[in-house]
Amino acid sequence: MSVFLTTWRAQPVLVVLALLWVVLLAAIALLQPQILNSHTFTSILQFASILALVSLGQSLIILAGGAGIDLSVGGNVSLSAVLTMMAIAGGLDGAWMPALCVAIGGALGLANGILVTRLGFYPLIVTLGTFYVYSGVALALTGGAAIPGVPAWSLPWGRGSLGPVPWPFLTLVLPGFLLAFLVLSFTSWGRWIYAMGFNERSARLVGIPVDRVRVLLYTLGGMLSGLAALISLAWLGSARPNVGVNLELESLTAAMLGGVAIFGGRGHVFGVFAAVVLLVTLKTAMLQMGFNTVLQVGVVGLLLILVLLADRLSQTRG
Repeated sequence: MSVFLTTWRAQPVLVVLALLWVVLLAAIALLQPQILNSHTFTSILQFASILALVSLGQSLIILAGGAGIDLSVGGNVSLSAVLTMMAIAGGLDGAWMPALCVAIGGALGLANGILVTRLGFYPLIVTLGTFYVYSGVALALTGGAAIPGVPAWSLPWGRGSLGPVPWPFLTLVLPGFLLAFLVLSFTSWGRWIYAMGFNERSARLVGIPVDRVRVLLYTLGGMLSGLAALISLAWLGSARPNVGVNLELESLTAAMLGGVAIFGGRGHVFGVFAAVVLLVTLKTAMLQMGFNTVLQVGVVGLLLILVLLADRLSQTRG
């Protein structure tokens, strides 16, 4: 009991996360035990691959403080996929698809970083604006229709798996989170990110290049969204202008649920990783139980409110 209380005082969000896991698994075992199989596990990890990469980028931006947030991630994923497929349809060699997805996503993220750091725009407002721009352009270019013609070589990777683990999850998500953990834990860049989130003014005074780091993080977040777009292309076989719908809400929820403080300076990427899998498992279970999409989004929003409340309570008690 004392261990539980100590953990609750130190990291209440992680306790909430563990309790939610227990409740969710118990509910599935009671209501839909037939979905607890390897096929469902593979499907969960496949869906989680896109959200995990976007959430990783979102978490790094939030960790650095400065009211950092990126609400444009869904639009970035959609537009990166659409522009890449338009380039391939226009004659570009399909072998360039991965590099082009990452380059476009990074450029869109770089635009956010410049608007936030160089022009001093508030991140919440500017990334909400670019979300509408990116999403709107993706819809305008396609008329709402999917663009087929994804290179055949990418489909076995996008749809295949090693045992129950999908290749995109194994080759992009796991290495990405491991690399982020190593950078945050053992490099100067990692210490700079935490220092910026803890106290940006002090970080500037000790010589940390705050603006340069922030631009880099927005660019990196965009590149991770580009990788998510790559997964969507190789998995779905087409570029869909609505593939990034609700990713901004879900990635923000995953970051908060995983223990990243909303004002930065505190949090770990593995908590975000666990939160992503929890969110996708919850949505999968709700889908199997017949809940509509609107209710699923409502539940994700409710989770976001709950983890923000838990974070506020921990600050008050601290």
